[in-house]
Amino acid sequence: MTLGRFGLRRKNYDFPPYRPPSEANSLLLRVTRGCPWNRCTFCSMYKGLKFEIRPMEEVIEDIAMAKELYRDRVQTVFIGDSNSLVVKTETLVHILKTLYESFPNIERVTSYARAKTIVRKSEDELGEIFRAGLNRLHVGLETGDPILLREIQKGATPEEMIEAGRKAKQIGFEYSLYVLLGIGGEDRWREHAQRTAEVLNQIDPHFIRIRTFIPQPNSPLFEAMREGRFQLPSPETILKETRLLLEGLEVTSQFLSDHISNLVPLYGKLPEEKISLIRMIDESLRAIETDVRLKEEMVARRHLTNL
Repeated sequence: MTLGRFGLRRKNYDFPPYRPPSEANSLLLRVTRGCPWNRCTFCSMYKGLKFEIRPMEEVIEDIAMAKELYRDRVQTVFIGDSNSLVVKTETLVHILKTLYESFPNIERVTSYARAKTIVRKSEDELGEIFRAGLNRLHVGLETGDPILLREIQKGATPEEMIEAGRKAKQIGFEYSLYVLLGIGGEDRWREHAQRTAEVLNQIDPHFIRIRTFIPQPNSPLFEAMREGRFQLPSPETILKETRLLLEGLEVTSQFLSDHISNLVPLYGKLPEEKISLIRMIDESLRAIETDVRLKEEMVARRHLTNL
């Protein structure tokens, strides 16, 4: 839900440029601009945008503006941009309390977060934020392979990813982790799948959301691909990687393929639907062996940009 949805875009309302697909119907509230890390080699989302924390007064004004328009219709809120947990705890708590006071029917407030920030934030501070109403965190794991994590400059180790996930879950947050299929290229897809499954098993997040790597212009990995230093995986490799990931998972998570970048719509509860998800992948692998047009469509999708 954005103010622009009904042609009511106002000059002073600051919109987050990105949000998870699962937040399509949420009120979007921008608390920070850009990304405080902004070094990941696969990402161009906030390149060229200087990171800053918006003044609390501006955020409160945006809440008041949204309240005039929506009031009882707001049930979910997404806080942008990339990592609202870097905001001072007392400031974020005040913003959350204002949200719940302004919109009486709120059921969920979510935000992107970085594992490193969760690790650094004290349990007392995280608990205060959770009790104030931030109840779901969207975190990019991308991979559990330590070599790939260094190569893509994620800024966190597998151990820190595990520590962050366990810490957030213990406090009570719903934890939504993102896995980036294909980030290992044709060379490290097996290691990527196996190590990622191992990290996910240690966390057992509420949600595992897969994304398929699509090279984005202005990102280092896009340039690496153009120069021949990175080989984009074939559709077969992506599907085999996904299968290997699923085979290694021993979790109780929702497994979600909720993005246009993905080749196969995989949705299921683990472990109950694990076998059926693997069967879907096997069917897709057989299909692209015999259907040339389907394979061409999958290859074309792998080169889409700006999704």
